[in-house]
Amino acid sequence: MKRSDYLSWDEYFMGLSLFSAMRSKDPNTQVGACIVSEDNKILSVGYNGMPIGCDDDAMPWGREGAFLETKYPFVAHAELNAILNRPTVSLKNARIYVSLFPCNECAKAIIQSGIKEVVYWHNKYKDTDGVKASEMMFRLAGVTLRQYTPSGREVSFDI
Repeated sequence: MKRSDYLSWDEYFMGLSLFSAMRSKDPNTQVGACIVSEDNKILSVGYNGMPIGCDDDAMPWGREGAFLETKYPFVAHAELNAILNRPTVSLKNARIYVSLFPCNECAKAIIQSGIKEVVYWHNKYKDTDGVKASEMMFRLAGVTLRQYTPSGREVSFDI
């Protein structure tokens, strides 16, 4: 008889998203993303961070101050990184698992890439205009939104 306590696809892919977020060097917000095909094949992963070639130690990570002294004009979000990191495969009808609901800029990239479902862990900024814009674009583009429901399972690595 097979095991009955294996991870569901949602647990597995959201777990990869959360695990990827742990690669982020952002001191305040760590976000991860995992893109999967219609037949549950992993196409790409990403996390929020500075662009390739930009020394993390030389870049600003603050949230306050003059615009160019903050992380905001520089950090690439997890969703965009996952889209850009994929091999040369189509993302048409794919799903993206994200630890934080996508901002309006990432929503554009998700829609343009052909992803048709967004599964998100948390919508921390749900009352902001950026998230409202994301929701509007997703609705108009026919992208399905689904909040992930944790199973309550604790995962540990006993190797």
